[in-house]
Amino acid sequence: MTTPTSPATVQRSSAAYLLGLADDAMVYAQRLAEWMTNAPQIEEDMALGNIALDLLGQARALYPYIGSIDGSGRGEDDFAMQRDERSWRNVHLVEQERGDFADEMARLLWFSAYQVQLHGSLVRSTDEVVAGVAGKALKEVRYHLDHASLWLVRLGDGTDESHRRMQAALERVQPYLAELFDDDEASALAAEAGAGVLPSTLRDEVVHRVSGVVEQATLSLPETSTWRSRGGRDGVHSRPMGYLLAEMQHIARSHPGATW
Repeated sequence: MTTPTSPATVQRSSAAYLLGLADDAMVYAQRLAEWMTNAPQIEEDMALGNIALDLLGQARALYPYIGSIDGSGRGEDDFAMQRDERSWRNVHLVEQERGDFADEMARLLWFSAYQVQLHGSLVRSTDEVVAGVAGKALKEVRYHLDHASLWLVRLGDGTDESHRRMQAALERVQPYLAELFDDDEASALAAEAGAGVLPSTLRDEVVHRVSGVVEQATLSLPETSTWRSRGGRDGVHSRPMGYLLAEMQHIARSHPGATW
């Protein structure tokens, strides 16, 4: 006989699950913001900046709600600016250093395809707040996916040099993809309660979406790598994460309690 999961356990698991999603968005927003003045053209400065703002908005919508259900009462600044590296629950994909433009388009393609499928499922969440956040986010991430897809085709089906560099970028991002689809206790309990979705159930459709774009770009999906990243959802991060947080949190930690 299976012992029913207590409401308190479900609530804690939902908070942990949502924290991973919010941290993904927050960290990737920080990375994408680094393209301001560094993108290959001014229109792309603006486009990537706007995508970063969309992701920041997703994190800001979730953080206060997480603080209300995990019992901590923390707000968005507490989550974003006052946590050390081991308290963050984002996947390694979003924390990797900014490479060249092809690297970013490969990463954005996979992450936005994942988010389209994720939020497309979360709009049916039994948690009204989660469903509401997902409904707004879904409109945004569809644009993100379209933007990355257009660039992938332009570069992959462009010159020999752009084709080579775009293919190399797909290969560099490959080891960080499996972690997006790893199930854990928090996601399992959130999904069981109807508030979340199991990451593993998103994989096939995400791969299908990405494969179509890659084929159109005359590129090929790399073979599964022998090494893969893991541990982000448990607070175990790669080398770039500490540097990212040091830059992102510098002002807030230098002036604790300040408001603006």
